[in-house]
Amino acid sequence: MTQSLPPAYRRAGNPALFRGETWRAFGYHWLSLLLTPFAFTYAVATVSLGASLAVTWAGLVIPAAMIVGARGWGWLNRGLTRHLLGTHLPAPVPFTPQRGFVGFLRSGLTDGAGWRAIVHMEVSFVLSVISFCFSISFLAAGLGGVTHWFWYRFIPMQQSADGSWHRGTQVFPEVYADTPIWQWIYAGAGLLILFFVWPWINNITARLQALLAAALLTPTAASLRVRKLEQSRSASVEDADARLRRIERDLHDGTQAQLVAIAMKVGDVRERLAATDASPEVLALLDSANGTAKEALTDLRGLARGIRPAALEDGLDTALETLAAGAALPTTLDYRLARRPDPAIEAIAYYCAAELLTNAVRHSRATQVGITVEGHDDDGLLLTVADNGTGSAAVGRRTARGTRTGLAGLQERAGSVDGWLNIDSPAGGPTRISVELPLSSKA
Repeated sequence: MTQSLPPAYRRAGNPALFRGETWRAFGYHWLSLLLTPFAFTYAVATVSLGASLAVTWAGLVIPAAMIVGARGWGWLNRGLTRHLLGTHLPAPVPFTPQRGFVGFLRSGLTDGAGWRAIVHMEVSFVLSVISFCFSISFLAAGLGGVTHWFWYRFIPMQQSADGSWHRGTQVFPEVYADTPIWQWIYAGAGLLILFFVWPWINNITARLQALLAAALLTPTAASLRVRKLEQSRSASVEDADARLRRIERDLHDGTQAQLVAIAMKVGDVRERLAATDASPEVLALLDSANGTAKEALTDLRGLARGIRPAALEDGLDTALETLAAGAALPTTLDYRLARRPDPAIEAIAYYCAAELLTNAVRHSRATQVGITVEGHDDDGLLLTVADNGTGSAAVGRRTARGTRTGLAGLQERAGSVDGWLNIDSPAGGPTRISVELPLSSKA
């Protein structure tokens, strides 16, 4: 990611020698020279350890942690670049490890920002040495030229070919800077270097280092796009859950109440007409209307529960207890989750449990089902539904219309929040299906 030159590098006015940014850039060269050898050693050690410990999974923890730790170098260098060079560099996307030991290894070893920081450690070491040498050499040359009139007298005497002795620096063969004219030439050249050449060399080499940091220590367009998509997906999941909750509430408080009122009014009319000489056909029609209203109310309640069970408002544990109590098979629930998940995660976990329980009732020929919910890796939950049925459960495929079948819908539902579904269902049973979900839907 390239950055435009800060105003301090573009404005005119005072000579560059007297500008604060010139001396801050000079200080940046000194600090870089002091820090980059340690960074270079860190980068070499990371690569060496990764190569030597790659034979074992456990051994890869060290290089994985060191790759992630390299982000600290990026933080330090971006701070130096901002305070000393006047260039603000945005930080890369934060490191978010996947759950589990293998997940951390995979995330750490493939952390793009960490690897880019390691590359910067190696390249900046070379560039820092070159930049410092150029800057200090031209500064010394300028100061030496301006002060040559003073220190040349301390140079040891040198004898020329004609036998004469000279004390100044040798400019050309048999030509020595020990005359007033050469003192003026040296002073003029030194002033030219100090006022124009050294500031330009000093600032342009610092700018090269800032550009290197911008290229390797800032977020890539791809990582920003992925981050934006993750945030958009999280917002979509939360919005969808909020809409479902609103629909369920509207159905419960509005439409269901209206159907109940209609059924009661029809029943009241039926009773009043029954006390008179009303036609049997009219009474039968009212009976039918009352029955239809009650059937519609039953269907609507089932639809509302399918959209989002009201029991979820009291927590996932309460909703699963209600689900287990109403199951067609004897179902036990073991809930060991200390922290309550986000509402969107609770809804996904509930629907996964309901679908897996329905599958066990319809297809497994099981006589009992067990539902377990427990914490997983401190920031996730693990939902497990096990039955003693015939097994052979498998993820179905999409139909020709693109609709989900079998367990594919659950797999996609879990995947919408970076979860996963694992099936252990050998032929003959038993079946054990696990769903891992994060506790928060936020990316």
